[in-house]
Amino acid sequence: MSVLILTHDEIERLLPMDDCIRVMTDALMTLARGGIHQVLRMIIQPPTASGLMALMPAYIAEGTPCYGLKVICVFPGNPAKGMDAHQGGVLLFSSEDGRLLALMNGSAITAIRTAAVSGVATRALAREDASTLAIIGSGVQARTHLAAMAAVRPLRQARVASRNFENARRFCREMAPRVAFPIEAVEKAEDAVRGADLIVTATTASEPVLQRGWLARGAHVNAVGASQPHKRELDTATIKAASLFVDRRESAVREAGDYLIAAREGDLGPDHIRAELGEVLIGARPGRRSNDEITCFKSLGIAAEDTAAAAHLYRVAQAQQVGHWVEL
Repeated sequence: MSVLILTHDEIERLLPMDDCIRVMTDALMTLARGGIHQVLRMIIQPPTASGLMALMPAYIAEGTPCYGLKVICVFPGNPAKGMDAHQGGVLLFSSEDGRLLALMNGSAITAIRTAAVSGVATRALAREDASTLAIIGSGVQARTHLAAMAAVRPLRQARVASRNFENARRFCREMAPRVAFPIEAVEKAEDAVRGADLIVTATTASEPVLQRGWLARGAHVNAVGASQPHKRELDTATIKAASLFVDRRESAVREAGDYLIAAREGDLGPDHIRAELGEVLIGARPGRRSNDEITCFKSLGIAAEDTAAAAHLYRVAQAQQVGHWVEL
């Protein structure tokens, strides 16, 4: 059995942001049409461990059918060591006989596809004239989200805030040569957000880093960082005021602390979630309704996205003869 191995650097070369946005658009539309089967992620978090492990399986029925499984470990202390907080792999399997087809670096796929989905959400939900970006956070996801936001809107400027101001400054120095607009580090999240019409929260925070009073009319928020029921990045007032969209409703009502905590504090029900992003893309549910509306995409990351990214990478790697093939 010959298995394809793709490294972090190979995945970055084979999966540019524009391509991944297209792949994620197709995947979310397929999911909304019922062409992908997935279950809720399984999380293993021993009380004495410093991290957790998540297992995320999916089956894509449309096109070239395949099974996928992402196994990811999340260690919040990793960035202090110069490592991505997300470590793991994505496995791709044949739908014909169950053969293992590929093993791919999970950190690279997670970083790119998460930002690409936010790009899909921004293209679908943000105002057409949105041009000022605020990013709260300065880690791996901040980097890929800067690229994703620039891919879908004509940005004029970006402001970046981080818990550590020096990290924000370092981020801006590193990323400035890669973008065609000014990028500035600011000391407070409020300074980044006020006046921005696109906001990305990509932090490891457990308590809100974004407040409703900072948001301009018509702003769009991509809430990326909090993926557990007891963690959130947005305050209750923001969730109540926003038209809320998710990647998967089933996941949001069980795992999204941004929604769950606001639902308890603000007496919100599941109907406060207007739609899944894929439903908007296929025209089954409405997206933004006015220029003054605040929209929010709560990203959790789902197995359909990882499997679609892996299937695309497998095809591209074969065509370009990239990667390492090993016999198992």
